[in-house]
Amino acid sequence: MNTNHIQLTGKDILERDFKTAMRGYHQEEVDEFLDTIIQDYEAFQQEIDKLRQENERLRKQSDQTKSRAAAPNHQVNYDILKRVSNLEKAVFGKKYAD
Repeated sequence: MNTNHIQLTGKDILERDFKTAMRGYHQEEVDEFLDTIIQDYEAFQQEIDKLRQENERLRKQSDQTKSRAAAPNHQVNYDILKRVSNLEKAVFGKKYAD
């Protein structure tokens, strides 16, 4: 949902005045209904904000995971080479490994 398409805020709904007519709606019923709409509207906005924050957090976490996977881990390579060298010494003797 793009926030550019949102036309009203909870405050806009709350402050909206309607003209009354002789056979108009019951003002208290309209006010109660608008109060419910405002509460829902604000709850939806809080949920949207929460989901946006979570989305941003997950996006950053994903980016960090990708960058870690892309970067070579030289320490692991060194450890593997050291183990291979020790294995060669054990299998072939010290003179072949050096």
